[in-house]
Amino acid sequence: MTYDRCLARKRMAASVLFFDEADRVLLVDPVYKPRWEVPGGAVDADESPRDAACREVKEELGMSAAPGRLLAVDWVPPRPERGEGMITVFDGGVLTGLQVAGIVLQAEELQGYRFVEVGQVHEYLTELLGRRVKACAAARRAGTTLYLENGSDVTLGCT
Repeated sequence: MTYDRCLARKRMAASVLFFDEADRVLLVDPVYKPRWEVPGGAVDADESPRDAACREVKEELGMSAAPGRLLAVDWVPPRPERGEGMITVFDGGVLTGLQVAGIVLQAEELQGYRFVEVGQVHEYLTELLGRRVKACAAARRAGTTLYLENGSDVTLGCT
């Protein structure tokens, strides 16, 4: 067995934040869970996070949109129902009315979408995802990229 096969593995996911012309963020309503999400999903084996983001946007929204710059990387600690993970969040930019009208939801996964004020995302998303979306929206406005842990900006340093 080669050395790299002995190393720890982390779950990975990639998501894309899209905004409308009123600076509201696009949320999607999955058929398989009670809370809303942002477009994105798991990174497959031998797939880059950026390629996963492109694939997920095409599958979920029927859009061929290359994601923009990286907004954040978020390390998520293990929970009882899943292991730790690394989540990448890309900037999808501002969608025009024509692009929004062209959204075609993947019926097996999504039952709806809506644009929501960033300050109101906590009404739709889990606490963790709400923190991540708010942090990424702030990074987008500031033109920065963040390192997050569990959805929160952390001061880099070692204990």
